[in-house]
Amino acid sequence: MKFSKKRLFWTISGIIGLYLSGSSQVVLRNSYNIGTAPAAPDYSHTTSWAALPTKKDAADSLPRKAPELKDRQAEATVDVFFVHPTIYTEQPPEGAFEWNADINDAALNKKVDESTILNQASVFNGSCRVYAPRYRQAHYYSFVTPNQGDRQQALDLAYSDVKKAFEYYLSHYQEGRPVVIASHSQGTLHAKRLLKEFFDGKLLQQKLVFAYLVGDIAGPPAQPDEFQFIKPARDPEETGGFASWHTYLRNYFPEKYQTYHFSTAVCTNPLTWRLDEEYAPKKLNKGGVGLRFTFYPQLADAQVHQGLLWIHKPYVKGRIFLRTKVWHSADFNLFWQSIRENVALRIENYWKNVERITR
Repeated sequence: MKFSKKRLFWTISGIIGLYLSGSSQVVLRNSYNIGTAPAAPDYSHTTSWAALPTKKDAADSLPRKAPELKDRQAEATVDVFFVHPTIYTEQPPEGAFEWNADINDAALNKKVDESTILNQASVFNGSCRVYAPRYRQAHYYSFVTPNQGDRQQALDLAYSDVKKAFEYYLSHYQEGRPVVIASHSQGTLHAKRLLKEFFDGKLLQQKLVFAYLVGDIAGPPAQPDEFQFIKPARDPEETGGFASWHTYLRNYFPEKYQTYHFSTAVCTNPLTWRLDEEYAPKKLNKGGVGLRFTFYPQLADAQVHQGLLWIHKPYVKGRIFLRTKVWHSADFNLFWQSIRENVALRIENYWKNVERITR
């Protein structure tokens, strides 16, 4: 069967993600202080959550062509608190507050659910109960504006929701259970702040199974000393630490490579779960997800290089036509099953460590 250009476009788009399309063209012309911010979420309402283990949502999904996988949230002994990336990228509606999204925007919520919750939060349903709050995410322009005051105010408002959601989770859902912290892009910016405020050197750190701080390019990426007590993991079995990576085409360096100190950043290879620069061929990749949430075995190789995660073009039909150099949107998609299995392994080792301590 002929592989049409239209089908090729949708196959590639499904793998790299579309949630940043058109974002670089949008310029917010009003300052942050013009207008009234959307009402704060009430996390006692299930509608303020993109994912909860007690309701049907996109995080319950399993990839097509992977029938052996199961949603095991009902039997999971650990929770995941997932903070999604920037999906608020388009021109704000007329009359809306520009800098932060309204969690009552049904169209935006649909985009959140069908992109990041489906493709990223679903990774964790094999081992964790999934909690993912909706929050007044900062507009993508916050990350490119020359006005740092506007940027910080937008991000502070977004974080205030993430913090409030986590506090609600602790009070009403956690019940003393261990937790995984997971995030992508803007979500990782907030997750790092959450870890510093609630976990790093605090009593709650004992409940931290692991942190997956993925796509950490919304600000300078995590450095080895990002936290005082939470350290970057050096092997696939370690618990209590964190992993981080940001994916680019081989031989490509992002524009902010020097100013964001990528060369010294923590970069984990999600195929080996190590920090070294050893090449990991695609045969180590347990599988990724793409078009219509379909499973693709051995989707990509990976190699850490000077603080970046480099890949060759993903191994899909028509890959010769791929021109993408920044694979940020696919940080989870490319390594979906490898992440899923690593979560299970770290949880298993967490409980072994708990058993050893309590003997």
